[in-house]
Amino acid sequence: MPKIKTHSGAKKRFKITVTGKVAYKKVNRGHLLRKKNQKRIRALKQKGYLDEAFARKIKQLMPYSN
Repeated sequence: MPKIKTHSGAKKRFKITVTGKVAYKKVNRGHLLRKKNQKRIRALKQKGYLDEAFARKIKQLMPYSN
């Protein structure tokens, strides 16, 4: 039986935390930041966490991340 491959797009975008949550980097932080207020930019610096429904799907794409 061959090994299951990890989805390369998922491994670049998501990280499984020690507690089992799926963390990701928030979008809209690349450029055009002058029109965004500081409160919004600070909020975008923090990691986002997927809810359980999406987290299950991502964990299936990353079988060796545990």
